Amino acid sequence: METPTQTAEHIESMTEFLVSHYSDQIRDIARSSDPKLHYPLFLEFAELVDDNPHLARLVYSNPQQYLRLFDDSAILAHKIALEHMKKFENKIGIEKRFIHVRINTSGSPLERSSDTFPSIGRVRVKHRGILLMLKGTVIRSGAVKMYEGERMFRCRKCKHMFPLFPELESINSIVKPPFCPSQRSKSCEGTNFDPVDDTVTRHDYQEIKIQENTQVLGVGVIPRSILVVLKDDLVDNVKAGDDVVVSGILTSKWSHDLKDVRCDLEPMVIANHVRRTNELKSEIDISDELIEKFKNFWSHFKDTPLKGRNAILRGICPQVVGLFTVKLAVALTLIGGVQHVDASGTKVRGESHLLLIGDPGTGKSQFLKFAAKLSNRAVITTGLGSTSAGLTVTAVKDGGEWMLEAGALVLADGGLCCIDEFDSMREHDRATIHEAMEQQSISVAKAGLVTTLSTKTIVFGATNPKGQYDPDQSLSVNTALSGPLLSRFDIVLVLLDTKNPEWDKVVSSHILAEVQIEEGRYVDDLTMIWPLPMLQRYIQYVKGNFRPVLSKEAEEIISSYYRLQRRSSTHNAARTTVRMLESLIRLAQAHARIMFRNEVTRLDAITAILCIESSMTISAIVDSMGNALHSNFSEEPDQEYAKQETLILEKLRGDDIY
Repeated sequence: METPTQTAEHIESMTEFLVSHYSDQIRDIARSSDPKLHYPLFLEFAELVDDNPHLARLVYSNPQQYLRLFDDSAILAHKIALEHMKKFENKIGIEKRFIHVRINTSGSPLERSSDTFPSIGRVRVKHRGILLMLKGTVIRSGAVKMYEGERMFRCRKCKHMFPLFPELESINSIVKPPFCPSQRSKSCEGTNFDPVDDTVTRHDYQEIKIQENTQVLGVGVIPRSILVVLKDDLVDNVKAGDDVVVSGILTSKWSHDLKDVRCDLEPMVIANHVRRTNELKSEIDISDELIEKFKNFWSHFKDTPLKGRNAILRGICPQVVGLFTVKLAVALTLIGGVQHVDASGTKVRGESHLLLIGDPGTGKSQFLKFAAKLSNRAVITTGLGSTSAGLTVTAVKDGGEWMLEAGALVLADGGLCCIDEFDSMREHDRATIHEAMEQQSISVAKAGLVTTLSTKTIVFGATNPKGQYDPDQSLSVNTALSGPLLSRFDIVLVLLDTKNPEWDKVVSSHILAEVQIEEGRYVDDLTMIWPLPMLQRYIQYVKGNFRPVLSKEAEEIISSYYRLQRRSSTHNAARTTVRMLESLIRLAQAHARIMFRNEVTRLDAITAILCIESSMTISAIVDSMGNALHSNFSEEPDQEYAKQETLILEKLRGDDIY
């Protein structure tokens, strides 16, 4: 137990630290107009460690006591700032009652230790009572409530006044001390205390649940979750689906008293600081040396750019031989186009969606799993085990209160959602993803909870055809998927397992060869094949650093092709909507990004058209595209492209469109 002198010394050193390092924030708070609000004062723990290591150690080892002292110090620093403003600047600030110091632990030694930054599944009793960091995804957020934070009591015997804080562990009940806590020379030893009127401080209060990221877990490990309590200025800052890093104090609370259910203590974190990492999702480090390597790669393929592109595509799902069209489609889907806002303020999505329709054994699930590895945030689910609630949000009852729990599409916000066995989903469950795919949000009205959640995600689906695939019928008939759903997919590829002796020989040779490529050979030589870590970094880099703009020529080609398809659409009515035009733009932008460019050229526009052509049941231009399953990598892709470009432009000019 500290003496009053020691406490005063600590408050003084804390106040000096805040005034010297965070005077700008303190002055902003003083200039704010509402005196009743709770204001945050953001403090960097790394700065505190450098400036006063002893104080930083005390805050880490006993945060419950020293965070309260820091709040008192913030009020003192605030009063000093008010006096300074009045005396030297002739400005009058408004005195605030509630200022909370929020300690940001990023970049500090706490972030580098497994004792202070464990995974949620490894939280144990030893972490209780220290400043703890946890990382996870918000899967549930409760309603904002109010609770009594502190109240002043007076001793009947000596009239000493002291504050008492409710214990969250015992459902916010206030436990009175056994005797008077006054620290006078002669002890009082009074045992009767009365609450002082009008001294109650009330706080906003919200409970959220965070779950550890499934990406970092091994196979068969169930992701663990933990309850987090947000107070005052922290409430309503995060929503279901957000990635967060929480720093706070580990404590516990009694579970709800239910009939015939054992009452347990469940772990809980009282948050001091919450940092959203949605904008910082790319935690893959891209060094300057690596960027230079990318530039050297493209300078090597300056004269044959498509050969360079194919070298990148060969690294996608290398265990599957050939399938050039599918690998190109996967790369374009993962990279995506550029989101833009039109004149009316409507957002047009930049994410592309891909659907693979194929016979069993054509490698659909392999591509799904590899795409999930390439994406820095991915959720994989199957159609049979997915209900509308599992895909969107579930309303769950916890302790008599309804809450929303995030489903697969919400958890994949900002990443990739892979849905295997798409055809086995029930029709009404499948309809729930319509809004998520186009408007990139989910509107929910369940159990009296009406809200909208963000689902800015790429949807990658795989399905089997309904019975034997009939090329003379439309996609809607062959897949039993509705037209509105098919129109939302940018690329729909059909993989048919037709009898082709030459192709069977290539596949069997590839499977039986068991070619062992030494890792050292292809990590340095990117002209051969790209390893998975390099592909991840490349996709991350081009998505973050390139925003391609359409050239005049590319615009004319895309517009001409769209008008031609609209004119000749017979079997492709579900695909040739205005969404096709948006898909062409997105795919052309994605191809420009792959090619390390900021301008969409004729090459990108023609490649986007070839991808859409592969999606068509009956092609309007290129009748010789063939089965996507048998599409192999060309030895001279630039020469082959020149022939396809001539064919497409002749067709567009022949119809007097281009």
